[in-house]
Amino acid sequence: MKDTRILIVDDDAGIRDTMHEFIGMSGYEATAAASAEEALDILNDKDADVVITDISLPGMDGLELTDRIRKNYDADVIVITGYSADYSYEEAISKGASDFLFKPVRFAELLLRLKRVLKERQLTQERVKMLEQLQKLATTDGLTKLYNSRHFYNQLMLEVDRSNRYNPPLSLLLLDIDHFKEYNDNYGHLEGDKVLVRLAQIIESCLRKLDTAYRYGGEEFTVILPETTGDEAETVAHRIKSAVVAEKFQPRAGEKVSVTVSIGVTQYVPTEDITAFVKRADAAMYASKDEGRNTVSCLFAD
Repeated sequence: MKDTRILIVDDDAGIRDTMHEFIGMSGYEATAAASAEEALDILNDKDADVVITDISLPGMDGLELTDRIRKNYDADVIVITGYSADYSYEEAISKGASDFLFKPVRFAELLLRLKRVLKERQLTQERVKMLEQLQKLATTDGLTKLYNSRHFYNQLMLEVDRSNRYNPPLSLLLLDIDHFKEYNDNYGHLEGDKVLVRLAQIIESCLRKLDTAYRYGGEEFTVILPETTGDEAETVAHRIKSAVVAEKFQPRAGEKVSVTVSIGVTQYVPTEDITAFVKRADAAMYASKDEGRNTVSCLFAD
């Protein structure tokens, strides 16, 4: 529990010091503040899991402090008050408090409430983490760890909308591994999977942070290039093609082989349908196949 941080906020030095000592003796890392302003300064410098605050404070009161904390910090809040007629449980909860206690506070009850808030906090964090993992699984290709085709279309719609709103250029690459079926037939699908994984890494290594790569399906990959003209995208495509050719695979002992890719390049035309945009990239990629493979072909709208 020593890595669980509790911040105590009370302007009464006697209560503050006693509570600080009790929380520390209960096995938590305790910090104390005499005002809401001091508490916020502490939170700016050091995270807390739970803040225990009195409502009546000099300057900013405990309810406003609670509101600030829930809006700007990742911490739960337990509110304490000695004025039962002036403040209600509903008011404290509406400000974001996780629990509400009246003075005089029995330390045994405070500890039980603190443990309950920490348990709920842990469960919430676990749920958030699980949802994040599920979201990642839903949008990521399990083999290559690139985004999958479903996420590709979601992201492409966002980038197309941004291009239509603000008019930055937007380009697209579509890549296909040449003769990949023959590679799988000759060396087996496990070796083919190694090629897919390595190509995904090579593609990402050739991109900027704002570019995104996707496994489009089978041995096809696609790359969204925001704020990139068709000519600039062609340069990226040649960089990827050269990096792929330079990579050597060893599907059998003593045998090193290379693979090649055919790449299609196109640039988005304002207000055009997304389907037309993707089909043009696909047509450019097939043009590379028709020209003998290991080629970059550009196809732009008239």
